[in-house]
Amino acid sequence: MSLWQYLLLATAAGVLLNLTPCVLPALPIKLRSIGRVVGDGAGRRLLAGGALLGGTLTFFGALAVATAWLNWTWGALFHSASFRLTLAAVLAGLGVWSLAGRGFQPPQWAYRMRGSGYAEPYFAGLLAAVLSTPCTGPFLGGVLAFALTQSPAAIVAIFLAVGVGLALPYLILLVRPGLIARIPRGGAWLLRIQQFLGLVLLAGAVFFAATVLPGNLGPLLWTAWATVLTFWLLRTLWDGPDLRARLVPALVLAGTVATALALWPQPDRAGTDTLAWRPLTMQALADARAARQPVLIEFTADWCINCKVLEQTVYRDRRVVEAARAANALTLRADLTRPDERLQRYLREFGGAGLPFAVVLDGNGKPVKRLPDLFMADTLASTLHNATEE
Repeated sequence: MSLWQYLLLATAAGVLLNLTPCVLPALPIKLRSIGRVVGDGAGRRLLAGGALLGGTLTFFGALAVATAWLNWTWGALFHSASFRLTLAAVLAGLGVWSLAGRGFQPPQWAYRMRGSGYAEPYFAGLLAAVLSTPCTGPFLGGVLAFALTQSPAAIVAIFLAVGVGLALPYLILLVRPGLIARIPRGGAWLLRIQQFLGLVLLAGAVFFAATVLPGNLGPLLWTAWATVLTFWLLRTLWDGPDLRARLVPALVLAGTVATALALWPQPDRAGTDTLAWRPLTMQALADARAARQPVLIEFTADWCINCKVLEQTVYRDRRVVEAARAANALTLRADLTRPDERLQRYLREFGGAGLPFAVVLDGNGKPVKRLPDLFMADTLASTLHNATEE
């Protein structure tokens, strides 16, 4: 593939990045930014779109420069506990503000700088870009792996293309706001949606804070968040004040129950329902090659939301566990929560450029299949089966 084809693929990867759990906490601010100008003239909407795109490209441009000249990897910022704690504080503040029904309001000096509140869409684009980097989405892993083999100028171009793709759906809505313009801009039901999006922001804050604080505080934070969610559901279902306003928490309740049932850990029958993970080391790989044993390697981090999704679904799937057992595969885990140059080197050597990433090796230590981004249990199970036939 040529560079131009990779640029198109990078743009598509940026668009699909909006569907990953990592970017979800930025959704409330992006939607509010669009909603504030959707009824205005084309000029103001274009300026708001330009501000949103500018915020996104500010971060991706800086990340591209750091990658090209400082050898940073995708998600390197999240190695810093201080950065994750700061991000958690920002998300918590925005969440409380939205839950109180106030929404996000930039300080007055920011309005005076740009005249009509374009600081908000700029901040929305910047925050979405920051939140996109703990994980990779569809196609992005391959695009990043290609980018790291190119010249600095090509790296910058590819990263900016990802940023354009990330902002593109919102730019289209600002340019062609016909569907959104038909939605009423007032009413109790819209307040309920805004409050729920505040809860989403708070969930993002809890997730990142739990990766920094002592381990026993994480469950307490999630319990506190669940308590707030339960109180909000009960209060809004009781108060209404009308059917549409009650429908919002009813849908949230149904979605919460469905998600909890889907992600609820299954009982482990004496360790037979889980993979026996061991740390990734040179000695473990050497022993597997000597025994001609297939290997499954997972690269993960506590701050990688998509990694946690895979660990609660794909890696716990019965088909994957049985396939790994049938192949007598050694399962190794590389934890990149904190900077580790040795593990980063392994990630690059196996063709990875971001998290989540997994690779299956055959008995000779050669990659059978690389699995960047999110993937299905069937894909991993069939790959493990193929590893025994190499």
